Amino acid sequence: MKLKNLIKRCKQNDLSSQKLLYEMFAEVLFSISLKYSRNYAEAEDNLQDAFITIFENVHQFQHKGSFEGWLKRITINICLQRYRTQKVFELVNENALKAEEIYVEDESYTLPFLLNCIQSLPDRYRMVFNLYTLDGFSHREIAEKLSISEGTSKSNLSRAKEILRKKIVEASGGGNYSYKIDQN
Repeated sequence: MKLKNLIKRCKQNDLSSQKLLYEMFAEVLFSISLKYSRNYAEAEDNLQDAFITIFENVHQFQHKGSFEGWLKRITINICLQRYRTQKVFELVNENALKAEEIYVEDESYTLPFLLNCIQSLPDRYRMVFNLYTLDGFSHREIAEKLSISEGTSKSNLSRAKEILRKKIVEASGGGNYSYKIDQN
């Protein structure tokens, strides 16, 4: 069944089409949900909430742009919605911020290890890190999505990178690594 026809049938609340759509996109959307969640169970809850929202609003999709992109935006927004009303963001002195790039010579870190490091970040840092680094949002866009200032977005990204750097250094036994400070 073609995607356009599947979407049309989902708009008509056809359960078999909804099941098929779920099967087609659940894995991709779960990986997004996992990036923004503290753990696997929370990611499953976020995925379920995302699909409920998708099926309730599929009639709004007008076939302009990518359907998968539309699904991803909904999933990210569902994950972020959980944190919007909480006071999880913290502002630090912007003058103290330095952009860091970390270079680790041992490239044997597995994706599950890196994902676990990211998931272990405090919520405020994990959200900004994922939006900026993994999904390519600007600090302005992050500030709008999370109802915070751009400075808070920048400071939380800086803190997230520092925590991740320490975790990677610890995992490598304090081994060979270096980082550079970008003064831009």
